Amino acid sequence: MRGTGDLSKRGSASAADAPGLGADGNLDGVGNSHGDGDGDGDGSVVIAESAWVLVLFWVGCGVVVGWLAPLLADWLVTLPWAPLEGPAELLSSVPEPGRTIGGVGVGALLGLVVGLIVVHESLAVRVSRDRVVLTVRDSSQEFGCDEVGLVVRDGKQLVLLGPDGMEIARENCDLPWRRIAGAFTERGYRWADEDPHREEFRRWVPGVPGLPEGADALLRARAAAREKDESAEDARELRRELLRLGVVVRDEKKRQYWRMPQRP
Repeated sequence: MRGTGDLSKRGSASAADAPGLGADGNLDGVGNSHGDGDGDGDGSVVIAESAWVLVLFWVGCGVVVGWLAPLLADWLVTLPWAPLEGPAELLSSVPEPGRTIGGVGVGALLGLVVGLIVVHESLAVRVSRDRVVLTVRDSSQEFGCDEVGLVVRDGKQLVLLGPDGMEIARENCDLPWRRIAGAFTERGYRWADEDPHREEFRRWVPGVPGLPEGADALLRARAAAREKDESAEDARELRRELLRLGVVVRDEKKRQYWRMPQRP
């Protein structure tokens, strides 16, 4: 196996596999938002978000918020009591058109920052008959076709299972599921719209029996990491450690669920 089930700093995306921002503003290999790329000579296809669409969307949201902020401030200062009363009075004291222009400018800047973060966090999927490459956070995982027994949609996550039912990758996915499913099935991979092993998961509570030695401590540490940040790198690393022990973990809100595939 060339991947570990989570993307990490350890796996750097190569120029051939990792989509980047091209001269046209799209992720390399992607012609439009939620679009399939032209692919390579090996029949591969890349499905990824358009970087420009994401950035412009968030900049637009920031502009709207920045334009509404002065109006909200004017309303707040008329109330006998309101949250953020001090900042609202300060904003209302700025003469027009300066406060509207400033609000729109600050909103656009914040939107740009958010958009760039979303682009950095978004998933790109490259599929060919020979391999699957998942890229996010400037890192990538690569799996040969013989390593992928089943591709699963589990809620808003894309999951790859090995032939033995062991999870080999799980990533948040906001890409269009119909195109994702088509990309895999057209290249000979098995696809499922829901995890066939879902009923095997058990909710983790501290000290639950049946886990291998060391797994309970890792789940405790992972729960603490997720309390701080659900996408924290610590939580991703702890998932990889649990996979090495043969424990598959899925998250639902603040809860962790686990299962142990029966290996031959």
